[in-house]
Amino acid sequence: MKFYDRSRSLCEWERVEEWREKMRVSLAAQESNKVSPFHLLSIPGVSAAEQRLCADLWLKDRIDASALERADLAFSYTNNNRPKIRLGYLSSDFHEHATAFLLAELFEAHDREQFEVYAYSYGPDDGLGMRQRLCEFFDSFVDLQALSLSEAAQAIHHDNIDILIDLKGYTRGTRTEILSYRPAPIQVNYLGYPGTLGGDFCDYIITDPYLTPAASAADYSEAFAYLPDSYQPHGRHAEIGKPTKRAQHGLDEHGFVFCCFNQAYKITPDVFDIWCRLLYSVPGSVLWLLKNSKAKGRLRNEAYQRGIAPDRLIFADDLPQVEHLGRLALADLVLDTQPYNAHTTASDALWVGVPIVTCVGDTFASRVAGSLLHAIGLPELIAADLEGYYDLALELATNPARLSEVRQKLADNRLSTPLFDIKAYTRHLEALYKTMWQRHVAGDLPIAIGQTEPRL
Repeated sequence: MKFYDRSRSLCEWERVEEWREKMRVSLAAQESNKVSPFHLLSIPGVSAAEQRLCADLWLKDRIDASALERADLAFSYTNNNRPKIRLGYLSSDFHEHATAFLLAELFEAHDREQFEVYAYSYGPDDGLGMRQRLCEFFDSFVDLQALSLSEAAQAIHHDNIDILIDLKGYTRGTRTEILSYRPAPIQVNYLGYPGTLGGDFCDYIITDPYLTPAASAADYSEAFAYLPDSYQPHGRHAEIGKPTKRAQHGLDEHGFVFCCFNQAYKITPDVFDIWCRLLYSVPGSVLWLLKNSKAKGRLRNEAYQRGIAPDRLIFADDLPQVEHLGRLALADLVLDTQPYNAHTTASDALWVGVPIVTCVGDTFASRVAGSLLHAIGLPELIAADLEGYYDLALELATNPARLSEVRQKLADNRLSTPLFDIKAYTRHLEALYKTMWQRHVAGDLPIAIGQTEPRL
């Protein structure tokens, strides 16, 4: 799989179909520990059912190998008499990372009269300030880096955590396997991984009715814990850097700027075909991408092969988040990827006032941008298929009045719709936590909770 990972990060697409079929053969043969669930998220044509099967198989050997150790630990729980529910957030991303940017204001907004909030970190402190900011929000910040999986589980269990919330899933640097030791009576899959964890060690997945309709429940090992709007938090105090000029970023002051700051591995040949069609159909336009030194030449070559001058692809350097948000506002329209949508990059664009066009799919990862657009009152920017995605993007790029109308609606909705209302979001999330705890105390099994229909 390391060869697949490398080829996707380089945008080497010749073997995409071959890799997909190899993965399917492996899944059909029930081969454990062969295919990373994370890799399936960005492969076109892979279903949510296949993603669940992959997740079920991924940790099977490791869980089997730790069975005796877990049996020896045999964690048990007592229904606490504390006045507060004790939450534990588990991640390696308590530093300058997209997950931390999304969650910082949520941690700050937690009701400390009803909840105690612990952090369990197994990632580095990058020294850039976010770790220090986050530490101020938690009742306890515990560093697990030096501990083994079982030692980390014991530390969590020793703290009598009521609800353990995993923020990593199967993303890079994960130690989600800690959950297989069952250190807490309730365990939750939230935000960091857009799909099921499989197995039987996670009780709920935080979601919303658009992301995972009730009919898709069989594709997830967890019960759905529904938030009424979008599953993704985003605060109202994310600082936007000072305005800059397009010329400072290699952009023409007057040409139309299509933009996608998603990671290169999310770009697929079908989507890139459409991007090049848009560049061809909109004279003077450019495509603004996140700089990737490994993929830059490859993407420009792919554009050339599609009849597009390579210099119409402009690559943006990495910048601190505040400065990045400042320059992002220079774009005219964000183009989403499919089947692995923009996540934080989508809400960032909406926060700075730039519309995003997306194409909806059937998996969690392919419905995230649609979830955000519903929450901010712009469902008209969701296309049902790739041809509709092209038509919608082309209309916005060639009809200034229509684009202006959409941008004005976004500006009007920005602070009047639920997407960036972090206080209301936190109350809804806490209501789910309280329901989970009440069901546990009553001895009830996890079932779908929350508002199961989209709020109008």
